[in-house]
Amino acid sequence: MIIRSLFFAGLFICSSAGWALEATPITTQQLTTGLISAIQGLKTLRVATELRERVGTSTTHDYTQMKLAFNPYRVYLKNQKGVEVLYVTGQNDNEAWVYPAAFPYITLSLNPAGTLMRKGQHHTVLQAGFSLIANLLGGPNGRGDNAFSQSFRYVGDTTIQGERGYILRSDYPQFRYIAYRVGKNESIESIATHFSCGEYRIIERNKLSADSKLSEGQVLQVPTAYGRRVLVTVEAKSYLPTSVTVYDDRGLYEKYMFSAIIANQPISPAEFSKGYKGYKL
Repeated sequence: MIIRSLFFAGLFICSSAGWALEATPITTQQLTTGLISAIQGLKTLRVATELRERVGTSTTHDYTQMKLAFNPYRVYLKNQKGVEVLYVTGQNDNEAWVYPAAFPYITLSLNPAGTLMRKGQHHTVLQAGFSLIANLLGGPNGRGDNAFSQSFRYVGDTTIQGERGYILRSDYPQFRYIAYRVGKNESIESIATHFSCGEYRIIERNKLSADSKLSEGQVLQVPTAYGRRVLVTVEAKSYLPTSVTVYDDRGLYEKYMFSAIIANQPISPAEFSKGYKGYKL
């Protein structure tokens, strides 16, 4: 059941004339707190995702069905081409099972954060679901006290698949790439976390692979934030995100649209097993 807690009083009420404004509209702080709380409160999630990601000079387009369970993390994905991915924490030497839906039509075991699985994709299977949005709002330390996280503002309401929703927007004109000298024991992941910029930008800009090891003193081009402009739509009833759109200095960087969201409904452990009925894994 999708989380349907109404966190705050004084929101909008539905009348025969549409949404009528009560005395106190929602604030940015209430919206971001409710959104992060809803994401962190997820135990299971089923969701259909339509995605667009800019890779090089092209934009990829895909549809993916996802099942996720948390604590421990388990995820099954299947895209429109029939590619299937299953990852279960602690199983298969912590590698993902991947059915490529192409020659040689056998199931592979791959590092979920490695070069093969990361090629042409902004995020890994370990980042499926809504973690991106929570990280954008929470920042490197989870408290949302960095400049980029604090740039988000509630800017109005919208209608999402017939339901009322909210719009969060970040405008961050300070977005740019800077020269960054790698420190001792730093990795692509740790630098991306520090700047809240996402690993893929660093990989692409510096012509690295996901498996690249960095050297102390190495100079990288690193973005100062995740994007120049970010739009997030949030369902009013559940406080779960329904889309996230990111623009940078080159235009649209990525867009994810979420539908058929079913949260916190039990998912049988069998659905996260390699031999589950209907899987080709």
